[in-house]
Amino acid sequence: MTTTAAVARINGFALNAAEENLTPQALRQRACTELLRQAAQRAGLLDRADAPTPDGIISEAAASAIEALLQRELKLPEPTEDACRRHYAAHESAYRRGERVRVRHILFAVTPGVDVTALRKQAEAIFLDVRCHDGRADGFGAAARKWSNCPSGAHGGDLGWLEATDCAPEFAREVFGRTEVGVLPRLVHSRFGLHVVEVLEREAGEAQAFEAVRGAVASALRHQAFVTALRQYLSLLAGEATLEGVDLEAADTPLVR
Repeated sequence: MTTTAAVARINGFALNAAEENLTPQALRQRACTELLRQAAQRAGLLDRADAPTPDGIISEAAASAIEALLQRELKLPEPTEDACRRHYAAHESAYRRGERVRVRHILFAVTPGVDVTALRKQAEAIFLDVRCHDGRADGFGAAARKWSNCPSGAHGGDLGWLEATDCAPEFAREVFGRTEVGVLPRLVHSRFGLHVVEVLEREAGEAQAFEAVRGAVASALRHQAFVTALRQYLSLLAGEATLEGVDLEAADTPLVR
């Protein structure tokens, strides 16, 4: 599944070399960037002579042009006071100060050339095993020592006490601001791969008044609005483009990490 069988194209522009190994996600990311690069050219924001490199890296001029394009095309409303208060009320735990979690994990790393389908099947099998036998004598630790691609595997997967800022954001979103203890009932996806995660202990931290975190709440709502608008815009561009060898349904993009 990691090997791209043929050269994928957007409006005739190649996204990869025929011999290049790309995960479907990486190919979709290149496609989204290429859609935006071509849109910037049509808008007169980027020289028509600009072209993507074979490795998918765009020029500095293209990056600046895409930024200008998005500033012009994406209409982002400023969060209202009511919207901020509603968001805070629904996500109060996410704005606690000093929340800590003692965690261990089993990492199945996604590296260049890895068979993602086989890796996911392996991760799911180990996840089900440790989940079904949660509580047996150090079954999680034994699995971590055997299977984890993280150096912590040598210590049973133990990562110690963590705060949200110690983790990749996508990992932190799945672990913090919750009440679960034990093996989480889902695989956790991060930029590093797939994780089987066990929460050993939690310290809830201190609640903060809305007024103290209003700026962070507004920033979170602006980001949500940006992600939604960007996905809608990319969907519009994809609908007008000729796509070959790439599926952009429900695609994440490199701009919404």
